[in-house]
Amino acid sequence: MTEIVDFVQNLARQAGKLLVEKLTKNNQIYYKGTIDLVTEADKMSEELILAEISLRYPDHGILSEESAAKNERAAMRWIIDPLDGTTNYAHGFPFFCVSIALEKDGVVVLGVIYDPTRDDLFFACRSDGAYLNGKKLHVSSVSDLSRSLLATGFPYDIRVSPDNNLNFFNAMAVKAQAIRRPGAAALDLAYLAAGRIDGFWELKLKPWDTAASCLMVEEAGGVISDMAGGTWRLDSPSLIASNGLIHEQMLKVLSS
Repeated sequence: MTEIVDFVQNLARQAGKLLVEKLTKNNQIYYKGTIDLVTEADKMSEELILAEISLRYPDHGILSEESAAKNERAAMRWIIDPLDGTTNYAHGFPFFCVSIALEKDGVVVLGVIYDPTRDDLFFACRSDGAYLNGKKLHVSSVSDLSRSLLATGFPYDIRVSPDNNLNFFNAMAVKAQAIRRPGAAALDLAYLAAGRIDGFWELKLKPWDTAASCLMVEEAGGVISDMAGGTWRLDSPSLIASNGLIHEQMLKVLSS
């Protein structure tokens, strides 16, 4: 496992370095939808990551945001977001990351999230804790929702779908101390693991947004469920995560 840990941490750093170098240069932008975009840097980061994984672990499966799935029946599967926070990145707003997780027999066993602008490397290994630059993490101890800092996001179909999180945002805004909308769910959840925020919720996330970061939250002592309070899975349509102390309070607001 040590070999894989070293490999994935170095790989995340390589991809992050590429993103930072590309950030200050002309970066071609392509639109997948009205407001959903992908940049040349997304593709370059993904190509780098996939090439290295395929070279080192050719029999492993791969699920990545910008490419077709590979070796779907493999016991070991990498789940990759080569650039989470693409809209931020395209505008030069420095809140984005690389997210890489490894799943074994359907269970995520390790995850890395790397924020290259701050040189923050978040890492989690199942049953071995979550870490930021080598320092063990624990979720916050805030127990009152009214004193909690939360984060959330809005889906790309916000202009056309009524299931767009605006109603939940309005309900939560008057109950929490404050809400932030940074625009990179994987990094938001890493911040929750680090105690920088106290809770998070969002709709319509994808496995590459959550695989590494939700392991991080759990290993840091946090709680994750769907927005009905049930068991959360990678393919769940909604997610609520917290330090555990405000989880029931958040669920109550979101269900009212």
